[in-house]
Amino acid sequence: MQAVINFFRGLFSKEEGQTLAEYALILVLIAVVVIAAVTLLGNQIDAVLRNIAGAL
Repeated sequence: MQAVINFFRGLFSKEEGQTLAEYALILVLIAVVVIAAVTLLGNQIDAVLRNIAGAL
């Protein structure tokens, strides 16, 4: 975990700007987090929305 933190500190501490590859890595990380969240919470969100629809 410390290696990941150091990696991102290195990305944001540079003054010459980020390259396209670094932006792609950040985008992939965000996509993985979003996919994981939707996978874990998808059924719970579906149940809440079905309860709301049934109440209407």
